[in-house]
Amino acid sequence: MPEWPEMETYRKLLAERIVGQPVTQVEVTRPKSINVEPDIFSEQLIGRTVLFVERRGKMLLFHLDNGKRLLLHLMLGGMIRFGPPGEIQDRSVQVAIGFPAGVMCFIGLRLGYIHLYTVKEVEAHLAKLGPDPFDKRLTFERFKKLFAGKRGSLKTTLVNQQVVSGIGNCYADEIAFDAGIRPDARISELEPDTWERLYNSMHSVLKEAASYGGYMEMPLTADDTLTGGFNDRCRVYDRDGQPCLRCGGTVERGEINSRKMFFCPSCQKGR
Repeated sequence: MPEWPEMETYRKLLAERIVGQPVTQVEVTRPKSINVEPDIFSEQLIGRTVLFVERRGKMLLFHLDNGKRLLLHLMLGGMIRFGPPGEIQDRSVQVAIGFPAGVMCFIGLRLGYIHLYTVKEVEAHLAKLGPDPFDKRLTFERFKKLFAGKRGSLKTTLVNQQVVSGIGNCYADEIAFDAGIRPDARISELEPDTWERLYNSMHSVLKEAASYGGYMEMPLTADDTLTGGFNDRCRVYDRDGQPCLRCGGTVERGEINSRKMFFCPSCQKGR
């Protein structure tokens, strides 16, 4: 599932192509992917201009000039493609939105969705979403308070979108590795000096991953060479059986609450 770096990459690339552009066409082949009738969805979008594209955790918000919002959550298996009309020939395109610069196609939205909301509806839908990792109000002290009283493991808490938004399986493992902590370490057992390492690692890992387009190789356009560039730079995720890039030990794979985890038992011992 796309996480913070993947969706931030999509946000930047899409903003370059559709901000200030009016919607020229809409096609819905899977009504379950939207939240209103297809004809109403089209009527509300055609002729409207995208003012800007915002990211909220793992989701994107398209702000329209009529005050409405499009909320996109790709979930597992979803992706976005953008290109000239007719270029994207994929039978699994559920929703396509056309602009003068090209067509934005949403593919594989079996679990994901793109919903049309008012501002009030969006805020209600996202009311329980945790703060963004780079929210200026997420100070170190507030970060620690978000985890206060939590009884689970580090990884299960990091991927809880009501605690901090945008972090999923891949980056929870990468953050834990960077901070020198096992993903299955109990929150209640973490040492006081661990929190600052964790806070700093969250920022540095996500920032680096976004600069390389995230780890998921799902290019937005035919000539997109950025998206997925972090895949070869992951330190532990999906690297089980390979040498640790920090200490030379062997990266192992485990499981926490039905989630896979990757870590180096030789150098991730801190709590």
